[in-house]
Formats: sequence, structure tokens, C-alpha cells
Amino acid sequence: MPFLYFPEDKSEYIPAAISFTIFMILMIITYRWILKISKKQEAESKKIEERVMREREENIKHTAQHSHDK
Repeated sequence: MPFLYFPEDKSEYIPAAISFTIFMILMIITYRWILKISKKQEAESKKIEERVMREREENIKHTAQHSHDK
């Protein structure tokens, strides 16, 4: 009883090749879409990080000025 099936008629490979090609194209599209979303999220997080760091520096300066005034 053979475990693997290799058809004599090679035209039976055509549906498998077509479905494989379709899934590969979909996989590539999905991969590129995920990369695009990831880059957008990275840019947004950098903006938030820069804003937080800027506000933190301002708070440190503000606190330092008040401590010198007293």
C-alpha cells in the first residue's frame, strides 16, 4: 500500500499548482499589508514617545525652577 500518490497523468498537478499559486499570492499580499501597518504603528509610537519625552523634560525644568525659587 503506497503512502505517497504520484499520478501518471501529470495534468492532475494543475489544480494543486493553481491553488498553491493563489495562496502564495495571498500570503505575500498579507505579509506586505502587515508590514505597512507595523510601520504606521512604529511611526505613531515614535511621535508619542517624543511628545512624552519633551513633556518630561519640561516638567523637570519646571520643577527645577520652582525648587530654586524657594
